[in-house]
Amino acid sequence: MTKPGRRKPKGPEMEDTLCCCEYLDRKGERSHLAACLCDCEDLDECCERWLTCRSLPPGTLERIADTFVDRFRIPWLRGAVKIDISLLPPIILLPIFLHVAALHFFLALIILISLPVLVLWYYYLTHRKKGRTLFFLSLGLFSLGYMYYVFLQEVVPRGHVEHRQVILLTCGLILMLVALSRAKRDPGYLLCQTSNDKVLCQGNNNNNASNGNGLGSSSGLCRATVTSVAVSNNNEGYSRMLKEGPGGVAEDWCTKCQLVRPARAGHCRICGRCVKRLDHHCVWINSCVGEQNHQAFVLALSLFLLTAVYGISLTLDTICRGEATIKALFYCPGVYADYSSALSFTCVWYCAIVTSGMGYILFIQLLNISYNVTEREARIALRENTGRRLLWGMVVDTGQYSHGFLRNWVHFLTLHSPTLQRSTEDIES
Repeated sequence: MTKPGRRKPKGPEMEDTLCCCEYLDRKGERSHLAACLCDCEDLDECCERWLTCRSLPPGTLERIADTFVDRFRIPWLRGAVKIDISLLPPIILLPIFLHVAALHFFLALIILISLPVLVLWYYYLTHRKKGRTLFFLSLGLFSLGYMYYVFLQEVVPRGHVEHRQVILLTCGLILMLVALSRAKRDPGYLLCQTSNDKVLCQGNNNNNASNGNGLGSSSGLCRATVTSVAVSNNNEGYSRMLKEGPGGVAEDWCTKCQLVRPARAGHCRICGRCVKRLDHHCVWINSCVGEQNHQAFVLALSLFLLTAVYGISLTLDTICRGEATIKALFYCPGVYADYSSALSFTCVWYCAIVTSGMGYILFIQLLNISYNVTEREARIALRENTGRRLLWGMVVDTGQYSHGFLRNWVHFLTLHSPTLQRSTEDIES
C-alpha cells in the first residue's frame, strides 16, 4: 500500500524497476512480454466478427497493427526493447529467396525479377505515406553481410581466390561501412539559437520520431521575426516566406521549423527538419543527404561500387573458369549442376542488380555535382519550369549556382571547410 504523501513512481523512476521482460507501452502503462496476446479488444472484436462473418469497423486493422508493433519486443536489461518490425523481412526472406532461386534457372529468373519489383513497390508505398522505415537500411546492410558470407563459405574454399584478394575485398567492405556510418550522421540539421538556449528545430510532423543520429552541428540560424513577407505555396507540405535581407539576399522562412534558412537549405517532409544544402532524403541510409554528409554519401556509393564489382569478378572467375567476366555473367555452362555454384551464381546476379541501381544513383550524383545542383533544386526547377534538361534529360541545370566543372567540384569538396568555402565563393564572384 502506498504511504500518504508518496507518489507512485512513473516514467524514468518506474523504468529503473522493470525486469528484463517488462516494458512501458505506448500508453505509458506497465506491461509484460508474456501478455503479448492479452487485453487486446480490437483483436478480440476482429476474431469475433470474422467467426460471425461480419465486416470490420474502419481502422480496426490499423489499431491491431499498432498494438502488435508496440508489443513486439525482446528481453533486455532494465526492460524489454522494442524492435522495429521493418528490420525483419530482409533478414528472413532474402536468404530463403536466394536459396530457392539456386534450385533452378527458371526459379532464379522469376525471383530475381520479382525482388526489385517488390522493393520498388514498398518504396512507393512508404514514400506516398511520407513515413520513415528501416527496411531499406536493413536490406542493404544484410545483403552486404550475406553476400560476404556466401563468398567466404562457397567461393574461397574452392582455392582459386588468393588471401590478398580476400583481404583487399574485406578492406573495401570495411572502408565502405565506415563511410556509410559517416553518412548516417548529422546531414546539417539547422538549430535554433534563442537567448536562453539552443534547441533542435523540427516541424510538427507526427511521423517524425526522434532520430538517433548525432546532431552535433553548432552552426544554426537565429529565430527571427519576418517583416515585409511574401507568401508562396509549394508541393513540399509547407510554405515559404521571403524577405529582402542585407545586400538584397532573400532570406527563406520555414513555417514548420519557425526559422530563417540560408540559401539552398530545405525542409525534409519525412524527417520534419530543415537541412543545410538539402539534396534528398535517402531511404538506404534512413536519413537526409545534406551539406555535412554529402561527401561521405558519395564516397560510400563509390566504395560500394568498386567493392561489389571486384567481388563479382572474383566469384565469376572461380565458378566459371576460363570464361571472361562479362561473358560469364550471361553464360556459365553447368553452373546449375552443383548447388554451391548455383547459389554463388544467383548471389552474383542479385549483387549485379543492386550494383546497377547504386551505380545509377552514383552517376546522377556525379552529374549533379558537376553542375552544382541538388536533387531538390532540380525537382523544383522542373516543377516551376526554370531549369533546362541536359545530357538526354539526366541532369537539370538551374543556371543559378553553376560556375564551371572545376569550380563546381572545388565547391563540393570544400563543403566541410567554411574558410575554403568562402574563398571559393570569392573567386567565383
